[in-house]
Amino acid sequence: MSKRHFILIFYLVLLLLPIYWMLNMSLRTNADIMRTFELFPSSMTLENYAKIFADPSWYSGYINTMIYVSINTVISLVTALPAAYAFSRFRFIGDKHVFFWLLTNRMAPPAVFLLPFFQLYSTFNLIDTHIAVALAHCLFNVPLAVWILEGFMSGVPREIDETAFIDGYSFPRFFLAVFIPLIRAGIGVTAFFCFMFSWVELLLARTLTTTVAKPIAATMTRTVSASGLDWGLLAAAGILTIVPGALVIWFVRNHLAKGFALGRV
Repeated sequence: MSKRHFILIFYLVLLLLPIYWMLNMSLRTNADIMRTFELFPSSMTLENYAKIFADPSWYSGYINTMIYVSINTVISLVTALPAAYAFSRFRFIGDKHVFFWLLTNRMAPPAVFLLPFFQLYSTFNLIDTHIAVALAHCLFNVPLAVWILEGFMSGVPREIDETAFIDGYSFPRFFLAVFIPLIRAGIGVTAFFCFMFSWVELLLARTLTTTVAKPIAATMTRTVSASGLDWGLLAAAGILTIVPGALVIWFVRNHLAKGFALGRV
């Protein structure tokens, strides 16, 4: 085994160790976890997973999170695609300043916008709805989507646009039938990042929801009680939280590889 292979294997072990340990704890009772250290669980149990699937407040948290994350990803892409095309194809007064202003929204901490969002959504009775969280996350995901997509679109020659218009394509037809297929790798990468950033965001999601649209991240805090943390239940919830992200990576893996090589990412 070469030195390079050894370093790579060691690095992968370090990356996978926290996930393995969380899986290990999810297959043990809380009493067993607190009693002894075990590298491999001697008495495995699915009790923690059974608690999650038997309690509506638990699995509804996953459903709520999937709903608002999906809505946010769709809105972010639909909004960012024409905006990124404008930045990549046209030059206008203040274009660089507007582009930088979009990125500053992504850099700002969510806590800065928490109170304005809460007051605005309270006025329009949007508190505890999926669309409230989805729109709030657009403040951060749309600038990111525009930035990534603009890099991919700038790599497409302008002659393709001119040729399509000479051939009689209208702009909507050209954009949907010709241009978007050329940047599908960029769209896949953008959808991945929008999904993941919205999936892991906690502050806005927890503050703007109470019961009906409560996300899984807020539900996981229920494992804290007077007797301490229920480590096994918390680990099982963590494993189930990783699954959607892993599935998204699996489905867009080809686009991710091409996107990392060609785009801004």
